[in-house]
Order: sequence, then structure tokens, then C-alpha cells
Amino acid sequence: MEGEDIKYRAYKFSVSIIHILDQVHTKQYSTEVMLKQLIRSSTSIGANIVEGQAGSSRKDFTNFYLHALKSANETKYWLALLRDTHKLEKTVCNSLLDEAMQIANILGASVRTLRNI
Repeated sequence: MEGEDIKYRAYKFSVSIIHILDQVHTKQYSTEVMLKQLIRSSTSIGANIVEGQAGSSRKDFTNFYLHALKSANETKYWLALLRDTHKLEKTVCNSLLDEAMQIANILGASVRTLRNI
């Protein structure tokens, strides 16, 4: 059940990012680059979780979860950068950052558990 919960949360998180970014209209090159990086990293979280759960071995599972964790950490970076450069609304970014941190914490705990067993 826990694996399904993280997969569902990551999916919902990706959907939230997509909806928010679809509302942003910019012609600034720097903003476009940051938004593209954010959508890439945020959707990668769930994709790696799904791949990990479909993996053929414990090592595959662990590696895909580790990649998902790295993507979650990268997502936090892009969200903070967009917030601090005033490209996205602070309250929206903080809410997304909170969810990204919670997802990263779950993935980090999972990776630690998988490596210690």
C-alpha cells in the first residue's frame, strides 16, 4: 500500500505542476528554461517510481527510487529558484515545495531501508 501511496502522490504532484505551469505566460528566456527544467524533474519523480516498482530486481528497485529522489531534490531547487526570482507566486511555490520535500523524505527513507536490508 505504501508503494501505491507514493506513486499516487508523485502523480498528483506532477499534475499540479503541469496545471500551474500551463498558466504561466512568459517570453523571458530564463523563465522558460527554469519552467522546462521544473516540468522535466517533477514528472521524472513519478516515472522513476513506476519503473522501480516494475523492476526485475531489488537493485533495480533501489536505483530507480534513488533516481526519483534525485529528481525530487532537483525539483525543490527549481521551485525555490522560481519563487526567489519572483517568476511564480510565493505561496504556490511554498505549497509545491512542501509536497516535494515530503515526497523526497519518503523516497529517502525507502532508499535507506532498501540499502540496509
